[in-house]
Amino acid sequence: MDSYKFVFRGKTYELSKDNCSYLINDEENEVKGIEISDVLELLNQYEGANFDLEYYNQPCEKCFYGKEEKLKHFNFLEYHFYVFTKEDKYIISNISKEYENTSFTRLLNLGKVDNSYIVIIMVCENCGAYSIEIEQCDM
Repeated sequence: MDSYKFVFRGKTYELSKDNCSYLINDEENEVKGIEISDVLELLNQYEGANFDLEYYNQPCEKCFYGKEEKLKHFNFLEYHFYVFTKEDKYIISNISKEYENTSFTRLLNLGKVDNSYIVIIMVCENCGAYSIEIEQCDM
C-alpha cells in the first residue's frame, strides 16, 4: 500500500511517501530491507495501531506550527513497534501476522533473529507531516 490512514480526535491523517519528512535508520547498525513503503504496509496489515499524543521541544520541520507563538512544547502523534533482524537484514516485526504465535526470545533461540529495533512514527498534529526513526534497542 502507498498510504496509511488513521483518525485522531475526529481528524483523518494520511501517511504516504509524499508527506514523510525523513526516515532515520540506526546510524551504527542500519536495518537493511525496510523502507517507508514497508512501514506503511506493516501499519495497514495491523489493526491495533493506536497513535498517542506526545509533546516535543521542537516544532514540525514542515509547518513550524507554534513557533511564532513561542510554545514550549509541540504536539505530535506517536506510534511505535519493533522490528527484528538477522545480520542487519529485516526479518519480522512484532505487528506482523507471522509474529502472532511467537516471541522475540523464541526467534532468538531458534537463530532466526539476532537483533531488535524500535520504529518510532511521529506525526505533526497540525499538518500531518511525519517522520520515522529506527533505533537499536534491547528486548
